[in-house]
Amino acid sequence: MRPATARAAAFSCVLALALMLPTAADAQRGRGGQGQPAVTQAPPPTGERVRVKTGHANVHMGPTTVNEVIVLAPKGTVLPVLGRRGEWVHVGISPALRKTGLVMRWYKNEDNGWIHDSLLDVVKPDEK
Repeated sequence: MRPATARAAAFSCVLALALMLPTAADAQRGRGGQGQPAVTQAPPPTGERVRVKTGHANVHMGPTTVNEVIVLAPKGTVLPVLGRRGEWVHVGISPALRKTGLVMRWYKNEDNGWIHDSLLDVVKPDEK
């Protein structure tokens, strides 16, 4: 094979791969991949509540530390549980938390987020 033909074949392969990548990336949207929120619409509360037990807890957009932090919830904040995924707790974010916590992202106005369970204690039903 002549060098020019080999270069043309290699270029064609690279071009074909480059054209397919955006399609593969689009197929992953909405699946809660790395850096993306796992759920866009918050599910209803489970009835369980959790309290932040550390100085503050990062509330992320999705159930990984790679996801963006929405707000920092201060110690003692009680949040409703919307669900769980592994070691992550899906919590509701109230308007009050936006006033007491340190807001990291104001422009999206999310009403739910994810906190690692090591930063939380479960609140008993008879506790406030």
